[in-house]
Amino acid sequence: MRGNITATLATLVTMTLTLLMLGFVLLLTLNVDRTLAQLESQVEVAAFLKPEAAEADLLAQVRALPQVREARLVTREQVLDEMTRDSPYTRDAADLVGNPFPDTLRMKVSRVEDSRTVAAAVSQLSGVEDVEYGAGYVDPTVRTLTAVRGSGYALVGLLLLGTLFNILNAVRVAMYARRDEISVMRLLGATRAFIRMPHVIEGLLVGIVAAALALALLTPTYLGLAGRVRELAPVFPVVTDPETLLPVLGGVAVLGVLVGLVGSLFATRRYLRELE
Repeated sequence: MRGNITATLATLVTMTLTLLMLGFVLLLTLNVDRTLAQLESQVEVAAFLKPEAAEADLLAQVRALPQVREARLVTREQVLDEMTRDSPYTRDAADLVGNPFPDTLRMKVSRVEDSRTVAAAVSQLSGVEDVEYGAGYVDPTVRTLTAVRGSGYALVGLLLLGTLFNILNAVRVAMYARRDEISVMRLLGATRAFIRMPHVIEGLLVGIVAAALALALLTPTYLGLAGRVRELAPVFPVVTDPETLLPVLGGVAVLGVLVGLVGSLFATRRYLRELE
């Protein structure tokens, strides 16, 4: 490594930056998944019933839908109480003109994507006057978060592939620079494993150092950004609990070590095969 310090440092810097980007993408994807899970737990489909509707039968039919994980009936009096808590003047208006709110079926779906399907199915039931599920914000939000998550997974794959190629090239350059020594070792009867071992150890060490540097930069930076997001937008469920972060950060470290090891193994095997 001292004899080929430029290639070693270039590989180390490249791996560190790649693992740093990989860690940020993984943490971003983790937060997107957490946001989607929270959105799924909060999204409700509301079915407004006609005055003559058979409420018990409708509730049974709605609960039979496979996409519905929870359904409950909210009477018009309960709706009025809820609206009164948000706007106290609603009670005064109801005393003058009567309770304008209908009985409502509120349903929680298994996935956000199911809200449109459930809304379409419930709207066809007899006794249902109208259905609301917030299509104006649910659908764009789901599409955006799904696109971000898919892009994150694709970027992770590309970063890992790029890191592997960087290791392959660095090890091949190092072995090419020592081609005379390798030829002498082969003439003296050195085994393939003996020749490959220093380069495999080099790739492993570079992976370990790169993983350590990436984690040293990634962890405080992410926690600082997470704290700022919580201050500016507390509605977002930013992941900061150690039980969730440690497996992700540990995975980044393991990936760095594995990429360094696997890349050096492939590079040394291929280069020695070319020499033969």
